[in-house]
Amino acid sequence: MKYTPPLQNIPADIVCLDDYQRYAKEFLAHDIYEYLAAGAADEYTLDRNRSAFNRIELKPRLLQDFSAASTQITLLGHDLAHPFLLAPLAYQQLCHASGEIATAIAADAMDTAMVVSTLATASLEDIAAQTDAPKWFQLYFQPSREDTLGLLERAEAAGYSAIVITVDAPLSGLRNRAQRAGFRLPPEIQAVNLPSAPTNGLPNSAGPSSLIHQLMAQAPQWQDLRWLKQQTKLPLIIKGVINPDDAKRFADMGIDGIIASNHGGRCLDGLPASIDALPAIRQALGEDFVILLDSGIRRGSDIIKAIALGADAVLIGRPQVFAVAVAGALGVAHMLRLLKEELEITMALCGYPQIADINRDCLFTCR
Repeated sequence: MKYTPPLQNIPADIVCLDDYQRYAKEFLAHDIYEYLAAGAADEYTLDRNRSAFNRIELKPRLLQDFSAASTQITLLGHDLAHPFLLAPLAYQQLCHASGEIATAIAADAMDTAMVVSTLATASLEDIAAQTDAPKWFQLYFQPSREDTLGLLERAEAAGYSAIVITVDAPLSGLRNRAQRAGFRLPPEIQAVNLPSAPTNGLPNSAGPSSLIHQLMAQAPQWQDLRWLKQQTKLPLIIKGVINPDDAKRFADMGIDGIIASNHGGRCLDGLPASIDALPAIRQALGEDFVILLDSGIRRGSDIIKAIALGADAVLIGRPQVFAVAVAGALGVAHMLRLLKEELEITMALCGYPQIADINRDCLFTCR
């Protein structure tokens, strides 16, 4: 697989996260770009993830005291410099020869927590060694409990401090845009942490019973999550929650946190934007339960809107792979710096000195 050499200097016209996506088209093969940028089916959910943020209006406060201003938060016992983390993204060597290693180096440089995907193209141990910042491991249940437990034990031994369990993608969504572009995972791009190739593609038969019987027979169920909870003392965070009833059930069984997410619009089309689902999830879980938001964050102001509507922090997805494609670790670090600066500027202009000052009263009524 050939790579366009990443830039050694950041162009002056990259001034926001979306600029990295614009530039990434020059550094990625067309089919890879389409795979990364696409949503599921007709991409209604993908579009909603951005349009929903645009409907939310900030309500600034004037003449506030900023002598003790800070973006720091405490999350699951860790002090984080800012309320955003790098989301788990698979197969990052599609974008850059160093893949997740480059992303981890940037996370370390910017003191940003990173969530490492089960489907990483570097070993979870090598990724962990690149950063002293907090790091979580995202776990897909494997067909055998033995393999699932093996991944969990490796993550514990490598110093990961929480386990993120993705539950909304037992199989791949309808990636029509990637199909039209002819995307196929190159043979040299491997999920190196797995004992065998992932099995969440579509079966050969087009019959619906084949889909249900062959693939969903291996999908995790509630009893699998209860079993996993007994295997570790690390905090467990469930990713992919949209339904408040599911969120409440996770909380009742002792899960430590949830990530309100529609998988970046990549899995099931027709879902609401994650930010639109967030208030009902917060209401169902109460004020103290840990909730993060994933999908659609592109601006510092988006982070404030998410926190105001009930999130404790957010995850940054696609921008990291576009940034690594353009300029490697330097690009990801610069992308994170842009987001941090935007967050600070927006907090200053809105009159919110600390993250704890951000709540529902910081927004006008959503329209």
